[in-house]
Amino acid sequence: MIKTIPQSLSQEQMEFMNDKPLILLSTIDKETNTPSTSAISWVKAHSEKTIRFAVTSNSRTLANLKENSRVSLTMIGLGTVYSIIGEAHLLEEKIDGIAMPLAKLEVRIEAVFESMFWGAAITENPAYEKTTNIEKATALDVQVFTALLN
Repeated sequence: MIKTIPQSLSQEQMEFMNDKPLILLSTIDKETNTPSTSAISWVKAHSEKTIRFAVTSNSRTLANLKENSRVSLTMIGLGTVYSIIGEAHLLEEKIDGIAMPLAKLEVRIEAVFESMFWGAAITENPAYEKTTNIEKATALDVQVFTALLN
């Protein structure tokens, strides 16, 4: 039996993604043409077919995406590992109303598949904490997440 690969996020996956998980974003480095992976936290499931995220406007990640828009997002949670494949589109070079220079991008999802090795399950979701000024970081998070959903 051939297993079909979903082309959109489930409701459960969307809820998990919108709860500030650690997401790994893989791009193709524009200079070396090799995979480049970055951890991102400003990410939201905009719909079951689109994911939005923010990166700094002068980042290597953004430069890579301008050269090659193909991406893979890795989400670890819900007992497994998901690979989300798609194409990223630049929506805003600099998000209005945010002092930090951030670009807003949207991934149009083409495939969502489990990529956990056979016979195992994730028993704890990766966790992170902000190590900068918590009040400022929280305020910036609110601004960025609001901008991503608009």
